[in-house]
Amino acid sequence: MWWQKPKNSTRIPTYWIQGGNKWTIIVHFVFSYIQVDAITSLPDFVESLQKRGRYAFTRTEVATGLSLSEGALTKGLQRLVGKGRVRMLRRGFYVIIPVEYMATGMIPADWFISELMQYLGQPFYIGVLSAAALHGAAHQQPQEYQVVVPNPERSVCHAAVTVRFFRHSTMGMMPTESVKGYTGMLPISTPAATALDLVRFAARIGGLDAVLTVLTELAEKMTPESVIAAAQSESELAQVQRLGWLLVRAGWPQLADPLADWIRIHPRHKVRLDPRQSALGKRKDPRWQIIVNADPQSEV
Repeated sequence: MWWQKPKNSTRIPTYWIQGGNKWTIIVHFVFSYIQVDAITSLPDFVESLQKRGRYAFTRTEVATGLSLSEGALTKGLQRLVGKGRVRMLRRGFYVIIPVEYMATGMIPADWFISELMQYLGQPFYIGVLSAAALHGAAHQQPQEYQVVVPNPERSVCHAAVTVRFFRHSTMGMMPTESVKGYTGMLPISTPAATALDLVRFAARIGGLDAVLTVLTELAEKMTPESVIAAAQSESELAQVQRLGWLLVRAGWPQLADPLADWIRIHPRHKVRLDPRQSALGKRKDPRWQIIVNADPQSEV
């Protein structure tokens, strides 16, 4: 045959209409061929995702997009992992490692966190020290990426990147906003909601000294209205009481005073400033109903 169909192409029909007399219309059909970039291999699939700005994928996604047997897919993924081109973070979930990150073997957490949480079926927001740093309270830069979720989740641990999950069952009630990540927008707790999470998870981030240090800087991004909004969303009034006391200690009465007025109309009980320490013989602060069993100090 003098003409052959090009490789990796598909045939599409086109037509035009030729005018005739009032009784006839002549329609001519022809077929044109357009070139199609067929993705038939796993390396090409990974490369195509990266070109579109994606750095994570699932095994199911690959199985749907490529005509590979289960055995061939498993071996193909194992080869890419062995070459350092991809890394498996959870069973069936992989991240893509571009050339510039081959040395460390891992990409930054904000490149994949949204897709990972979607895969795990967990709502989330960037929180605690990671949120505080993004809000400008960067005195204590976190050595891990901290994420708040409603259900227990084991950490992602790698020499270059660690993602630590903090469980808060009613996290969906906390006020959040959006921050730009490398591959899209990410949810992050507001400065006031971040302050409450710092108090809630004090034992996991270095204690009340660390909380007070970060809070001293973070308070600059808070308003009385935002503090009240976060308090209204908080399921544990004890955390609000502790935050109020710490705001006074940090030297922010303009934030603490409206919060004290709000707390006054809500039934509350005496709570220990540090839940891990004994309350025996310690003084009580009647304004906040706080048993002052700790003496936190700020580093700033």
